[in-house]
Amino acid sequence: MTNDTHFDYIIIGNGLAGLQLALKFASDSFFNDKQIALIDPSEKNSNDKTWSFWEKHSSPWDAIVHKSWQYATIKTSKKTIALNLEPYTYKTIRAIDFYNHAKTQLHQHKNIHFILEEVDYIEETSQILVKTNKHIYTALHVFDSRIPEAFLKTASTYTTIKQHFKGWIIKTDVPTFNKDSIVMMDYRLKDGAQTTFTYVLPFSETEALVEFTYFTENIVNDTVYDHFIKKYIENFLKIDTYTITETEKGMIPMTTFPFEDFNTKHTTKIGTGGGWVKGSTGYSFKHTEKKVALILANLKANKHPSHQLFKGKFKFYDTVFLKVLKDENDKGEWIFQQFYDKNAAQTMFRFLDEESTFLEELKIMWSLFSWTFIKAFFKTL
Repeated sequence: MTNDTHFDYIIIGNGLAGLQLALKFASDSFFNDKQIALIDPSEKNSNDKTWSFWEKHSSPWDAIVHKSWQYATIKTSKKTIALNLEPYTYKTIRAIDFYNHAKTQLHQHKNIHFILEEVDYIEETSQILVKTNKHIYTALHVFDSRIPEAFLKTASTYTTIKQHFKGWIIKTDVPTFNKDSIVMMDYRLKDGAQTTFTYVLPFSETEALVEFTYFTENIVNDTVYDHFIKKYIENFLKIDTYTITETEKGMIPMTTFPFEDFNTKHTTKIGTGGGWVKGSTGYSFKHTEKKVALILANLKANKHPSHQLFKGKFKFYDTVFLKVLKDENDKGEWIFQQFYDKNAAQTMFRFLDEESTFLEELKIMWSLFSWTFIKAFFKTL
């Protein structure tokens, strides 16, 4: 076997987690002598999604941020909650900009190699073997973003909600949108007694992403999303004439499935396949950033890469939340209204970033105090 088939680290999948991990390796001189391969069948040349997140300060991502905001609203059937996010800024990155940025940075490093192939399977012995549709590679450690087959077979035995959505980027002929404020969640348009909401990101006064989202167990036909997006544009945004310039569609598992159980001596599951998506919200961008930083710190300390990647109490909070949504799916509107009506946005952001204090967590739990949550709490225990 030739040297170009063996690597110190192999990253399977050039999505958010794989590319963030590779960028972190590239930024740390400690790993300059490590040979790193990224294996993915796609060249990542399309804008297949957007990522949104909040942060307090400037960051390395600012150069590719498509738009940012410091104001937001939550709309329910009972009230509108205006949020001043300062000192946080809500930011959106288009996937194509992230992919291009990552590839440009990584191509500058001779120890990082892109392999355009599809992984068939991996096999672990004294080291790890990665079989693709074209070659066989070996590595000291593999970071695998593929979702375990066990999740696809047994997800129904765990508390699992699907966050699924479709969005249209629309352009209007006249100024229509408040470009300084996002609509984080608008619950006024519903699909029956389910948790559904509309999300509006205004890129300018004449352009915005309008997305209809479900937090439900089952997905819907493509035409159902279109129906509700069109209805929201016409009935709530009061727009008669517009052009659809792009569409996006996705499904994010929000689940208690123990992805971390699939980490082994030579394999670390990452991204969605590693359980990195926040169970209660589906947010992943900043959680991924934190986890890749911890992985590198663990490697440098000669610890397993997945050492202490998760905080137990926040997994418990997510489990209770998901249990409520699974058992009483119509409660979503009430939950998020209580979240942002009874707590400052800054407190909620710290909580969702898993950086809150215990007192803040108690206050948030108290704002949700109800028989529904009491039942879910004891079922989770």
